[in-house]
Amino acid sequence: MQYNPLGHTGLQVSAVSFGTAPLGDMFGAADHEIALTSVYDALDAGINFFDSSPYYGGGLAEERLGAALKGKRDDVIVGTKAGRYGFDEFDFSPQRIRAGVHRSLELLQTDYVDILQLHDIEFALLSDVFDDAYGELVRLRDEGKCRFIGMTGYPLHTMRRAIAETDLDVVLNYAHFTLLNTELTEGLLPAAQQNGTAVINAAAVALGLLTPAGLKADVPVGESVVAASRAVNTICQQHGVDIAFLANQFAIQRSGCPTTVIGTAKPHHLESAVRAAGAPIDEAVLAEVLGATADVQHESWSSGLKENN
Repeated sequence: MQYNPLGHTGLQVSAVSFGTAPLGDMFGAADHEIALTSVYDALDAGINFFDSSPYYGGGLAEERLGAALKGKRDDVIVGTKAGRYGFDEFDFSPQRIRAGVHRSLELLQTDYVDILQLHDIEFALLSDVFDDAYGELVRLRDEGKCRFIGMTGYPLHTMRRAIAETDLDVVLNYAHFTLLNTELTEGLLPAAQQNGTAVINAAAVALGLLTPAGLKADVPVGESVVAASRAVNTICQQHGVDIAFLANQFAIQRSGCPTTVIGTAKPHHLESAVRAAGAPIDEAVLAEVLGATADVQHESWSSGLKENN
């Protein structure tokens, strides 16, 4: 496993990080023991960053992660979030953030998290997020409840504003460096680098579009993007290449981000993602794939409030 500096935090983070949404039954019910075993497998693979949220199963993911990491807390980097608590339940008030963090710490069985982020900020008024909510993050950091702070979201416009209008250690953005979309390169990384903010990459398989099974999330993806994903699948099948493996290779190795979050509770998917971090990319196949997706590389969907896109 390769480890990279996470911006200016001083943390060295594994190139592949573990997203705990599946531990919260976000993609179907996960057996409790299998969920814990997936965390053990991640540790054995050298993964040291675990990203969670109270949104994932109403705290179930945090509870399972805390149980799996018992006795190993000092060896890992733990991140969780605040502000989103359900599919359409958002509350970025300082009081709710503080109460949520205290509950998260109890479930995670720890006195602090390494990284605390506001979750999916595009669903709220950004003036409130960048004022009161951000202020609460700073207070929690000053009190030792977290070591570093950040925000997450999908629209690049929103994430650029977050970097420019607050002082964040990290941000997390998803589905903007994939075989279908590479907007992260010009749309967020330059601003982040200028401000010394680390960018965590996520959704290498584009919410399932870059898998044989197809899209796994209810998002308004345009038909042109869906068609491009089918073209990628066809190319990969013709060359005997696993589409998800190539997608993980590209996102992990080429995004320019210190880590890419992989969310899975399935051992073979985790093992494949870890292999993808170091396996040489078939450049000929990659070139053919990127040629097939060239027309959609700058297509994003709308997320959250209209004015935040």
